[in-house]
Amino acid sequence: MEYFLSLLTAAAAPPPPSPAPASTAPHNSTQMAFPVFTRIRLAQPTDVPQIHKLIHQMAIFERLTHLFTATEASLSSVLFKSPPFQSVTIFILEVSSQPFIIEEEEDLINNSPPLYQPKFQTANLDHPIAEDPEIETFKSLNSGDNVVIGGFALFFPNYSPFLGKPGFYVENLFVRERYRRNGLGKMLLIAVVKKAVEMGCGRVEWVVLDWNVNAIKFYEEMGAQIQHDYRFCRLTGDAFQAYASTN
Repeated sequence: MEYFLSLLTAAAAPPPPSPAPASTAPHNSTQMAFPVFTRIRLAQPTDVPQIHKLIHQMAIFERLTHLFTATEASLSSVLFKSPPFQSVTIFILEVSSQPFIIEEEEDLINNSPPLYQPKFQTANLDHPIAEDPEIETFKSLNSGDNVVIGGFALFFPNYSPFLGKPGFYVENLFVRERYRRNGLGKMLLIAVVKKAVEMGCGRVEWVVLDWNVNAIKFYEEMGAQIQHDYRFCRLTGDAFQAYASTN
């Protein structure tokens, strides 16, 4: 049986009620908008320290720190071992107060275009990047001094026998708290979906925690369908290890 898990409600105990969602109304005349430049690019091995910190912040947000055991070493041992889009792939979203230098990148060894050309856009924040209290922690090591990592998407290929086509499963989609409600998460998800369409995939899937009503609304507004007929199953810990000795 094929498990169609697109936006499946995750099996997690609901936390205490979340604060009322922040207003998404346009900035009024008394609010200042701070234009920023954004870039979505493929992650590189030198991004691992920041990726690890992003995953930890995500675990805090989802009240799942008791499940967080990843280290920089464990991430490095798995990531970047296969070409992008053939295994685990990460998009990094960077923000800068200065325009990025847009260059047509190419593989100098094979004299061919890259597997992913970075995507550039602009956005408006309600605060300047310079006020980011974690600006040093998340300063991009692969870019200029004015570039800060604001979020990431981690995904990998899967396959639908019903469609007879491959797809992408988005394991993580996260934007740091300082940069939320500014359209950056939507930029990341669209980047994943556009790549899937370009590669001839049939769909993109992910899960959402059942208490995260803001995220559910956001995904539905993007056209995603909540699959209520399925339950998310996981075999892990002792129950998982017990099969090592099973005939």
